[in-house]
Amino acid sequence: MKLIIIRHGDPDYSIDSLTKKGWIEAELLSNRILPMDINAFYVSPLGRAKDTASITLNKLKREAEVLPWLREFHAPILDVNTGEERVPWDWLPADWTAVNEFYDKQLWHTAEIMKKGHVYEEAMRVYSGLDEILKKHGYEREGKIYRAVRANTDSIVLFCHFGVECVMLGHLLGISPMVLWHGFCAAPTSVTTLITEERRKGIAYFRMGSFGDISHLYAGGEEPAFAARFCETYDNMDERHD
Repeated sequence: MKLIIIRHGDPDYSIDSLTKKGWIEAELLSNRILPMDINAFYVSPLGRAKDTASITLNKLKREAEVLPWLREFHAPILDVNTGEERVPWDWLPADWTAVNEFYDKQLWHTAEIMKKGHVYEEAMRVYSGLDEILKKHGYEREGKIYRAVRANTDSIVLFCHFGVECVMLGHLLGISPMVLWHGFCAAPTSVTTLITEERRKGIAYFRMGSFGDISHLYAGGEEPAFAARFCETYDNMDERHD
């Protein structure tokens, strides 16, 4: 089975949709998805993900099931430096790397700031939602692996967001989301693919074949958007710092 996770196109957060560039990216993405044999499409309830999916779905005359848990990961925490709420997946490196628990798959959510923000409860909602979909398609979680109740070579697509994508990958691969949130970067319309390996009958594990692939953008002569990235060097003042 192939699990294909796609981040939305370059976002215009003010209207929860896409920028002009984002629509171009979504068009190029659709050209990549069209030749694939996709068994099912799922999409976040947020506009930027729905709009990204819409071009592909309209061309295929298909529909996607809206999954509430696929929305961007939403568990605000209180920033100790500013006193304001912020997302739990965007910290300055000097801050989050100083907390050893954040590197541990079992302990990342036990830091006091995370507990106050109910981050683990939201993560469990994502874990449960993902496992429900995988069970629907024949793979039932059992401990840290999946039981291949109905082994298959189906392909399913999830149109969603970077934050929730990392939570899903953490669940599938046994990695702290904090490491994924801060150590990986998935550009708009990037494609991440995981494929089951069933080396012993009935026991499956999802192995990542590619992360954040944007070859469809380069094939169309489109530079990737800067969204999700920060300044390469501090002196690059035209690149995002905060």
